[in-house]
Amino acid sequence: MRVVVEILTGRLFFVEIQDDATVADLKKEIGFQEQLPFDRLILLVDGTESFLMNENERSLQDYGIKDGSHVYLFFDSVDDGSWHCLVASQDSTWCHTSPPIDL
Repeated sequence: MRVVVEILTGRLFFVEIQDDATVADLKKEIGFQEQLPFDRLILLVDGTESFLMNENERSLQDYGIKDGSHVYLFFDSVDDGSWHCLVASQDSTWCHTSPPIDL
């Protein structure tokens, strides 16, 4: 499947990934393609309800990702054990810690 990824600058790019891929697989492919450390990537699903894809072992299909889906890419700061928050709108804030990806 082909997923549309958008970074904070507004640049769009496409990632080809297997239909049965996990969140970790998508992060690794984005990291490889864009030369980014995949363990610091944060993915946000765009849809009627936006939410973080924060469980690396879950399949993309579990998050409703299908061919042509739009995902926003954020870059996490170095993990110091503190909480990090993303504010998407006045009504939507997501906070998380940054556990390492177990590969």
